[in-house]
Amino acid sequence: MFRKLTPVIVVDAIEPCLPLWVERLGFVKVAEVKEGDHAGFVILRKDDVELMYQTRSSLAADTGIDEPAGRPGTALFIQVKSSLDEVIRRLGDYPVAVSRRQYAGLLPESYSGMDEIGVREAGGSLVFFSSPVAQ
Repeated sequence: MFRKLTPVIVVDAIEPCLPLWVERLGFVKVAEVKEGDHAGFVILRKDDVELMYQTRSSLAADTGIDEPAGRPGTALFIQVKSSLDEVIRRLGDYPVAVSRRQYAGLLPESYSGMDEIGVREAGGSLVFFSSPVAQ
């Protein structure tokens, strides 16, 4: 049912986080969405490992969700193997944090044109389920 899990680390600023991943561990920034004069969102990749960073302000602009400043935040981005219909069926009446939407944005092809829905798990983290929009 699931194809891939990517953590999204929600932070106040992305730039201070990059030296660990890029300079020390050899990750490559494969996508970046600017938010004014700084990064609002990035995707980092090395080998088969991928992670994302998003600023609180970018998350709020993108989803309408305000994460409290200073609190570590993590979201999970889970790609499913087929359509979202099976995930939505299984969620049933579980509260939805981000309504189902088709996302086409400034991201690389592997993320552009995605059908997604988001929930907040009991520990407080956002969990996005996503699948490519049928062509």
